[in-house]
Amino acid sequence: MSGDGNGWVRCVQGHRHWGLFGAAGILITDGTRVVLQHRAVWTHEGGTWALPGGARDSHEDAVAAALREAVEETTLDPAHVTPYGEWVDEHGGWSYTTVLAHAHSGVDLEPANAESVDIGWWALDDVGSLPLHSGFAAAWPHLRELITPA
Repeated sequence: MSGDGNGWVRCVQGHRHWGLFGAAGILITDGTRVVLQHRAVWTHEGGTWALPGGARDSHEDAVAAALREAVEETTLDPAHVTPYGEWVDEHGGWSYTTVLAHAHSGVDLEPANAESVDIGWWALDDVGSLPLHSGFAAAWPHLRELITPA
Protein backbone atom coordinates (compact mmCIF):
# COMPACT_ATOMS: atom_id res chain seq x y z
CA MET A 1 0.00 0.00 0.00
CA SER A 2 1.57 3.26 -1.11
CA GLY A 3 1.83 6.01 1.48
CA ASP A 4 1.04 3.76 4.44
CA GLY A 5 4.18 4.95 6.22
CA ASN A 6 3.03 8.55 6.64
CA GLY A 7 2.51 9.53 10.26
CA TRP A 8 4.24 10.64 13.45
CA VAL A 9 5.65 8.21 16.01
CA ARG A 10 7.65 8.44 19.23
CA CYS A 11 10.77 6.36 19.68
CA VAL A 12 11.80 4.84 23.02
CA GLN A 13 14.01 7.92 23.58
CA GLY A 14 10.86 10.08 23.51
CA HIS A 15 11.65 11.84 20.22
CA ARG A 16 8.88 12.55 17.73
CA HIS A 17 9.68 11.22 14.22
CA TRP A 18 7.99 11.17 10.83
CA GLY A 19 7.50 7.66 9.41
CA LEU A 20 5.48 4.84 10.92
CA PHE A 21 8.01 2.29 9.58
CA GLY A 22 11.05 4.51 9.90
CA ALA A 23 12.45 6.84 7.28
CA ALA A 24 15.18 6.94 4.67
CA GLY A 25 17.09 9.52 2.68
CA ILE A 26 19.74 9.54 0.00
CA LEU A 27 23.18 11.11 0.21
CA ILE A 28 24.29 11.58 -3.38
CA THR A 29 28.00 12.27 -3.81
CA ASP A 30 30.66 12.62 -6.47
CA GLY A 31 33.36 12.04 -3.84
CA THR A 32 34.09 15.73 -3.20
CA ARG A 33 30.57 17.16 -2.98
CA VAL A 34 27.10 16.09 -1.81
CA VAL A 35 23.56 16.97 -2.85
CA LEU A 36 21.43 18.62 -0.17
CA GLN A 37 17.83 19.78 -0.06
CA HIS A 38 16.88 23.17 1.37
CA ARG A 39 13.67 22.31 3.20
CA ALA A 40 10.58 24.50 2.78
CA VAL A 41 9.68 26.55 5.86
CA TRP A 42 6.41 24.64 6.45
CA THR A 43 8.18 21.25 6.72
CA HIS A 44 9.60 19.69 9.91
CA GLU A 45 12.64 21.86 10.80
CA GLY A 46 11.92 23.95 7.72
CA GLY A 47 14.55 26.33 6.43
CA THR A 48 17.34 23.85 7.10
CA TRP A 49 19.46 21.78 4.71
CA ALA A 50 19.17 17.99 4.75
CA LEU A 51 18.84 14.97 2.49
CA PRO A 52 15.97 14.26 0.15
CA GLY A 53 14.06 11.63 2.05
CA GLY A 54 11.05 10.74 4.12
CA ALA A 55 8.83 8.03 5.53
CA ARG A 56 9.31 4.40 4.52
CA ASP A 57 6.23 2.48 3.46
CA SER A 58 5.60 -0.96 4.96
CA HIS A 59 6.72 -2.84 1.84
CA GLU A 60 9.91 -0.83 1.15
CA ASP A 61 13.51 -1.41 2.02
CA ALA A 62 15.66 1.64 2.71
CA VAL A 63 17.04 1.95 -0.82
CA ALA A 64 13.59 1.82 -2.42
CA ALA A 65 12.22 4.39 0.05
CA ALA A 66 15.18 6.76 -0.35
CA LEU A 67 14.99 6.63 -4.14
CA ARG A 68 11.19 7.08 -4.16
CA GLU A 69 11.42 10.08 -1.86
CA ALA A 70 14.25 11.63 -3.90
CA VAL A 71 12.19 11.25 -7.09
CA GLU A 72 9.18 12.86 -5.37
CA GLU A 73 11.22 15.79 -4.01
CA THR A 74 13.79 16.35 -6.78
CA THR A 75 14.23 15.82 -10.51
CA LEU A 76 16.44 12.77 -9.87
CA ASP A 77 16.42 9.97 -12.41
CA PRO A 78 17.37 6.91 -10.30
CA ALA A 79 19.35 5.52 -13.25
CA HIS A 80 21.87 8.35 -12.65
CA VAL A 81 22.99 7.13 -9.21
CA THR A 82 24.46 3.92 -7.85
CA PRO A 83 23.83 3.12 -4.16
CA TYR A 84 26.95 1.82 -2.42
CA GLY A 85 26.21 1.81 1.30
CA GLU A 86 23.87 2.54 4.18
CA TRP A 87 24.17 4.13 7.59
CA VAL A 88 21.41 3.58 10.16
CA ASP A 89 20.58 6.02 12.96
CA GLU A 90 18.65 3.79 15.36
CA HIS A 91 16.45 5.43 18.00
CA GLY A 92 14.78 2.32 19.44
CA GLY A 93 11.57 1.49 17.64
CA TRP A 94 12.32 4.00 14.87
CA SER A 95 15.31 4.46 12.57
CA TYR A 96 16.51 6.70 9.77
CA THR A 97 18.60 5.02 7.09
CA THR A 98 20.88 7.13 4.93
CA VAL A 99 21.57 5.48 1.59
CA LEU A 100 24.92 6.59 0.16
CA ALA A 101 25.01 6.78 -3.63
CA HIS A 102 27.55 7.79 -6.25
CA ALA A 103 26.30 10.19 -8.90
CA HIS A 104 27.01 9.47 -12.53
CA SER A 105 28.31 12.48 -14.45
CA GLY A 106 25.96 15.36 -15.11
CA VAL A 107 23.53 14.97 -12.20
CA ASP A 108 22.02 18.44 -11.77
CA LEU A 109 18.87 18.44 -9.65
CA GLU A 110 16.01 20.86 -9.09
CA PRO A 111 13.09 20.83 -6.63
CA ALA A 112 10.18 18.71 -7.84
CA ASN A 113 7.58 19.59 -5.20
CA ALA A 114 6.80 22.16 -2.53
CA GLU A 115 8.87 20.38 0.15
CA SER A 116 12.09 21.82 -1.33
CA VAL A 117 13.11 25.45 -1.71
CA ASP A 118 16.36 24.50 -3.44
CA ILE A 119 18.53 21.49 -4.26
CA GLY A 120 22.25 21.99 -4.54
CA TRP A 121 25.71 20.49 -4.59
CA TRP A 122 27.86 21.40 -1.59
CA ALA A 123 31.59 20.85 -1.08
CA LEU A 124 32.23 18.45 1.81
CA ASP A 125 34.07 21.17 3.77
CA ASP A 126 31.11 23.57 3.45
CA VAL A 127 28.33 21.29 4.72
CA GLY A 128 29.04 21.88 8.42
CA SER A 129 28.66 25.65 8.04
CA LEU A 130 25.09 25.38 6.71
CA PRO A 131 21.96 25.56 8.90
CA LEU A 132 21.37 21.80 9.01
CA HIS A 133 18.35 19.75 10.06
CA SER A 134 19.22 18.51 13.57
CA GLY A 135 19.13 14.82 12.62
CA PHE A 136 21.37 15.36 9.62
CA ALA A 137 23.72 17.58 11.63
CA ALA A 138 24.18 14.80 14.19
CA ALA A 139 24.74 12.19 11.46
CA TRP A 140 27.02 14.28 9.24
CA PRO A 141 30.36 13.42 10.97
CA HIS A 142 29.60 9.68 10.55
CA LEU A 143 28.35 10.07 7.00
CA ARG A 144 31.32 12.13 5.88
CA GLU A 145 33.63 9.26 6.86
CA LEU A 146 31.66 6.92 4.56
CA ILE A 147 31.92 9.10 1.45
CA THR A 148 34.17 7.49 -1.12
CA PRO A 149 35.37 8.70 -4.54
CA ALA A 150 32.89 8.05 -7.32
